[in-house]
Amino acid sequence: MEQLPVLLVHGFASSAEHGWREPGWVDLISESGREAIAVDLLGHGNSPKPTDPAEYDVVESLVADQIAGYQQVDAIGFSAGSHVLMRLASEHPERFHRLALLGVGEKAISGEGNSIDLISALEGQPDPENMEAVVFRRLADAARNDRTALVAFLRRKQERLTAADVGKISCPVLIVVGEQDPFGPGDGLAEAIPGSELITLRGVDHFGTPNDVRCMELVLSVLGV
Repeated sequence: MEQLPVLLVHGFASSAEHGWREPGWVDLISESGREAIAVDLLGHGNSPKPTDPAEYDVVESLVADQIAGYQQVDAIGFSAGSHVLMRLASEHPERFHRLALLGVGEKAISGEGNSIDLISALEGQPDPENMEAVVFRRLADAARNDRTALVAFLRRKQERLTAADVGKISCPVLIVVGEQDPFGPGDGLAEAIPGSELITLRGVDHFGTPNDVRCMELVLSVLGV
């Protein structure tokens, strides 16, 4: 049986290097004999960093370009990367064999606002009591990031995903969200995606999810790595 490549899409203010290579995902996938395709989202990592929100209309299409030569892939996304994968998999369900969506929950489709005002955290000073906002700000100020480009990424025009959208995803989906993740819980999202499985990690926050050993073991096992 052909071993499908694994597409990895990082979260906001991160990069392929920070989100997937440093924690060990890329090495584990490669050592299993699978090809790891870890992309940098537009405005992140080594990708171009335009400061006009209109230039971010191509975020999803640029990711799709990375797998254009493959009939199908398995894919793992974290946070913003999970949103990108859900959008692609709802529009082109035939392209995805299995999906793992990390750090995302029902707020992605409910229209409910998040407890983290990322634009305010980047343009001003984040509330020191809101640790997720503080961490996002630190990531934004890290090497290879440009705060103005990240704000443009957030301001890009896009239609919110709906339950009907994600209901078009036809492959097996694993949703992993931390119990303390402000973007959770994952129940509503799991109900909207047919046949999906939800795992909630006890005692884990948003940023701890992709680095949690339990998460890594679960995801790689489901993907057959």
